[in-house]
Amino acid sequence: MAHLNQIHAQILRSGYAHPSLFSKLISSVTLSSSLDHALAIFHHVNPGISTVNQILKDLSRSKEPRKALLLYQRLRRDGMMMNKFSFPLLLKASGRVSGIEQGMEIHGVTVKMGLDSDEFVQTGLVGCYAACGRLGEAQLVFDKMPQRDLVAWSVMMDGYFHANLYNNVFLLFDEIKNSEIVPDAIIIATVISACCRSGNLNLGKEIHRYVLEKNLMIDPHLQAALINLYANCGSMDIAQKLYDEMPVKDLVASTAMLTGYSKLGKVDSARKIFEQMAEKDLVCWSAMISSYAESDHPHEALRLFNEMQVSGIKPDQVTMLSVISACAHLGALDQGKWVHIFVDRNGFNDVLSVNNALIDMYAKCGSLTVARSVFDNMPQRNVISWTSMITGLAMHGDGLSALSLFKQMKGERIEPNGVTFVGVLYACSHAGLIDEGRKIFASMINDHHITPKHEHYGCMVDLLGRANFLDEAVDLVKTMPFEPNVIIWGSLLGACRVHNNVELGKFAAKKLLHVDPHHDGAHVLLSNIYAKAGRWGDVKEVRRLMKNMGITKEKGCSWIEMKDGIHEFAMGDRSHPESNKIYNKLDEVVSELKLAGYAPDSGSVLVDLDEEEKKEVVLLHSEKLALAFGLLSVNKGSYIRIVKNLRVCEDCHNFMKLVSKAFEQEIVVRDRARFHHYRNGACSCKDYW
Repeated sequence: MAHLNQIHAQILRSGYAHPSLFSKLISSVTLSSSLDHALAIFHHVNPGISTVNQILKDLSRSKEPRKALLLYQRLRRDGMMMNKFSFPLLLKASGRVSGIEQGMEIHGVTVKMGLDSDEFVQTGLVGCYAACGRLGEAQLVFDKMPQRDLVAWSVMMDGYFHANLYNNVFLLFDEIKNSEIVPDAIIIATVISACCRSGNLNLGKEIHRYVLEKNLMIDPHLQAALINLYANCGSMDIAQKLYDEMPVKDLVASTAMLTGYSKLGKVDSARKIFEQMAEKDLVCWSAMISSYAESDHPHEALRLFNEMQVSGIKPDQVTMLSVISACAHLGALDQGKWVHIFVDRNGFNDVLSVNNALIDMYAKCGSLTVARSVFDNMPQRNVISWTSMITGLAMHGDGLSALSLFKQMKGERIEPNGVTFVGVLYACSHAGLIDEGRKIFASMINDHHITPKHEHYGCMVDLLGRANFLDEAVDLVKTMPFEPNVIIWGSLLGACRVHNNVELGKFAAKKLLHVDPHHDGAHVLLSNIYAKAGRWGDVKEVRRLMKNMGITKEKGCSWIEMKDGIHEFAMGDRSHPESNKIYNKLDEVVSELKLAGYAPDSGSVLVDLDEEEKKEVVLLHSEKLALAFGLLSVNKGSYIRIVKNLRVCEDCHNFMKLVSKAFEQEIVVRDRARFHHYRNGACSCKDYW
């Protein structure tokens, strides 16, 4: 401020100020202090309208455009008249502050002064009305313009684009093509971006061809828009070609490529783009973390989050949701607790979506107590909060608590949605609550007027199938108002495996494979049904068919979280640094359990081996190796938490129960379908899973 006063004094002594110097002084004083101080300087020199316009221009582009309007009001009160160059600047300021009243007032003044037919004023009016969301008024002014230059077309299109009215953008583009105006790269980029936002790839390709045919200049902004279009619509070959042609890969184009590959699950390609980026902002870091979190690489998501913090980039709630999701996917409770502390310390603890994600994470990490604590302490809850908690209880087999919470939810007048009913029906299914499930399914239709989708029918088929009401399950499938999908036939096929119903299993598998011929789970379940029935010839035929079709069975793996990180095991795995100790511990555990009557269940081995080989193979399952490592590493009385990517077999289930009693050790296993809490020789699922 002292520096500005010195300049002011210098102007007063000289009696003259160059217009540009004077306008900068007034603009600076207006922004840094009071408007009165600026006007005092202003009246000392009494500048011309060109200097006033320069001041208005500076203020309209500044961080405080409202001061341009305040200055205008004071000058007008003092009798100073504006000219046709003043009003576009004032209209720009009005648009930036969404000042529709000021904009309409200025419009009235231009009409009185006969300036409303000036093309620059008209363009300013279009921009102001569009920025204030008054697109009808903007279009009226635009339609009355006798001459429209590129700026006017661009402003009108931009208004529709930001209002998400993409069809209007396309209509205007058709109109400009039929006029004498040749659209420039800015207009083309807006239209291409509208194609991207609306997912209209065909029109985007058509406009791209138009650009090439007309030999229009493709600047970096348009190039990035084209890359974003193709990447967003999954055409990564074209996007990559355009990206490779860019002499300088800018941040927008690189982030579009990264996101495009991530959407398609091509995480390695996304990471390659990410590593090549000269600069990385929050958006690209979040996109890469999200890519890992949503794929089978949650470890990498957490590792990258740590790198992001080291780089000095502060996460936002989008980043945190991906990080919490990665912890949930891994079942990594210690990591999850650390992320929760980070959430609290960085001001995300009042964000509803983050709290909802924490409920889901703690439930999937096996800690229902903390999940419920987050739920109970939330400052506000929505239907997703209640649904997450109900689903968490369902995953842990606590169907009665899930139903009780559902009742409380309705008591608090929170209307359940379709996802809520999936959680409640899932709870009934995994707790064997047959009658309750039937009543809730009927209530969803009759009382809440929610039309059941495949997911709801799938839960009901699973509920009836698990309880061995297979005929009723089949009848329900026949009465569905739409064709059964993979979920429906998969639920029925799974029930057939549990209850050894070979013929119905063959029928369900045939139907499932008709819907999805390459569904690995259907082939594997059918093979398992044959194996349990001892029909090894049929097993070989299914495996031969899988091989010919290039279908591979997902390999079972388990992981366990320790203080030094997450340790992963596959069946018969000897890659761990402490492999010898793990196998010695496993032998010790097996010997101890055999004294208590344990015998390996050869029926859990679904390959054709002799009896002794089967007993050896079943002892090498990945969850048993993870358990042996856990017994080596944790103190007695601490929880051992294991996550498995497939369903726990019958032998491993019994094995865990016996270990929990013989070694006085609480064990939590999360498999593909649910949680098993083993304590004192019993499991929370009550052997119903």
